[in-house]
Amino acid sequence: MDKLKMHTPDLAEENYKKLAALFPDAVTETIDENGNVVRAIDKDVLMQEINAQVVDDGQERYQFTWPDKRKSLVLANAPIAKTLRFEKEKSVGRDGTLGGTDSENIYIEGDNLDALKLLQETYLGKVKMIYIDPPYNTGSDAFIYDDDFDVTSEEFSDVSGQHDDDGNILFDMRINNESNGRFHTDWLNMLYPRLRVAKDLLSDDGVIFISIDDNEVENLLKIGNEIFGDDNFVNIVTVKTKVGGVSGSSEGKSLKDATEFISIWAKNKSSLSFEPVYIKTKLFDKIRSYEEEGKSWKYTSVVAELSDKELIFEDSKRGMKFYGYRTLRTASIQSFAKEKGITKEDVYNHYADRIFRTTNAQSSVRQTVMKETEGYDYPMFGLEYTPTKGKNEGQVVEILYKGEKRGMMMFLSDAVEKKDGEYFYLDKITSLWDDIDYNNLSKEGNIEFPNGKKPIKLLQRIINLSTSDDDLVLDFFSGSASTAHAVLQANYEKEKHLHFILVQLPEKTDKKSEAFKAGYKTICDIGEERIRRAGKKIKEETGADIDYGFRCFKVDSSNMKDVYYRPADIGQMNLDQFTDNIKEDRTPDDLLIQVMLDLGVLLSSKVEETEIAGKKVFSVADGYLIACFDKNVTEDVVTAIAKQKPFYAVFRDSSMASDSVAANFEQIFDTYSPQTVRKVL
Repeated sequence: MDKLKMHTPDLAEENYKKLAALFPDAVTETIDENGNVVRAIDKDVLMQEINAQVVDDGQERYQFTWPDKRKSLVLANAPIAKTLRFEKEKSVGRDGTLGGTDSENIYIEGDNLDALKLLQETYLGKVKMIYIDPPYNTGSDAFIYDDDFDVTSEEFSDVSGQHDDDGNILFDMRINNESNGRFHTDWLNMLYPRLRVAKDLLSDDGVIFISIDDNEVENLLKIGNEIFGDDNFVNIVTVKTKVGGVSGSSEGKSLKDATEFISIWAKNKSSLSFEPVYIKTKLFDKIRSYEEEGKSWKYTSVVAELSDKELIFEDSKRGMKFYGYRTLRTASIQSFAKEKGITKEDVYNHYADRIFRTTNAQSSVRQTVMKETEGYDYPMFGLEYTPTKGKNEGQVVEILYKGEKRGMMMFLSDAVEKKDGEYFYLDKITSLWDDIDYNNLSKEGNIEFPNGKKPIKLLQRIINLSTSDDDLVLDFFSGSASTAHAVLQANYEKEKHLHFILVQLPEKTDKKSEAFKAGYKTICDIGEERIRRAGKKIKEETGADIDYGFRCFKVDSSNMKDVYYRPADIGQMNLDQFTDNIKEDRTPDDLLIQVMLDLGVLLSSKVEETEIAGKKVFSVADGYLIACFDKNVTEDVVTAIAKQKPFYAVFRDSSMASDSVAANFEQIFDTYSPQTVRKVL
């Protein structure tokens, strides 16, 4: 039986092995700062091998760097001996039952860098979309991550005084204001390693969205392009955060901030496809009637108000009369829909009797109308030009924009597309998002506690733009769990089957805040309760068959004692106290989670507990992994497990009831399930 490693991978070690395999002549040794002989890669030999010009330290080259960048990269690659522990009492079942364990959604309490490292093997290439809203570094942010490069973790812990009940470091509450000489450096060192690890979690067609404001947008673009590649940069979306009137034109010597940004990168831009958002439309019957009558509908324009046709202009010299209905410009469709309290699709549905057809987008009628009206300063009216004869005789509505810009009303083809024999309303999205209300966050969704800074509508747009059914969404700066709320809403409204993984540090709430007074001691408390309430509300109002729950985990120290990782450091006289390499306070459930992470089994997998010959046995993912961590395991237990033919079988080290069972263990599996991979911890 092989022994499980029970720690995250050492990426630096893996990269070294890859280089050594490709270029063995570049492998060498050197002396480190402590005088020890250590391995190394000869840069000059490596550069000669790849037939490129050697870049010496003094030679100028394009690069983006900052203090401790190299240490930040080391931090991203360094392994950790930690694990996740399941918290059943905080979890919610798929149907919304408290304490349920069958949800496919995951919520993790802890430092997000640790969490990402723990997830990186199991969820490698499995995340379709990442959204994060990291600290904006406004000068008042509390950087709550223990990534200080100048002191050890122990020294840092002593200074900060932030520990959990087990003595683990929680976070640093130092304010990163502009008087700090490392103002931008601290922010970069916080975010850079997290993005490095997160990149590997994205699927080949995956995409990451990062909210930011103008304090660090420039630096974010630089590190994002370095990590994901310039060629994989997709867009930077400008989001209007102040909707409606803005009092005052400036703040001091600066213009009043009314926007934020969302930077977007793809894992592989060539594989990325931002599909239009397809919504089944009620316009099918109307379009079908057009087709049955042999009439074109693709270049149909819409008049936005139900008013009687009126004479707009009469040119007595030319003998022409222009009739029309009051209309809206294409860009105003959303505003009109909002004013009426309806969707853009409903503009078409509700005003279908004011839909008129033209021959095509460049209709000769359109050109005639524009030509005949040239020089006139008309308001924005929908002009109806009625020829006296010819194939265009009848009602043809065109738009004349005031001034020099002329064009047509939004065509029906701009809103509807035929796909697989059905018609869908298309929500076409640009890089300017100015139609989402930021002014009413506290009431959104009727959740009775702080909802965070991002509207659900914003997150739903991102989700609908970048995901399809069964995709996985990750947010590792989850705050009050707005992303989870948006996923639940999308699953109901779009009939999707999305799953989420959220990570949040258990940052303490302000003792003077209403949240603290209401019993929410940490941000995690707020986020978890928000998911519960949002799910309950959707279920009560809709009864939809979606996953309303989440499995809650917390980042903790490894289940294994130091002797497991460093047996050579344990003296002979101390061996008696290490008869068991597992910490005394850890349960079989704790061990199972660490084994699942080590073997790459999804945390959302179905877990069943059974009993064989009085021993507790776990079956994960319908028998893919079977584990027993009890002591004194007999041949009957081993045989029963082997007969189930799991892919993995895991036992506790030295757990066999006797030397005879241990001796027969391999033979039993070779007899009943030779293909099973056998592991011990």
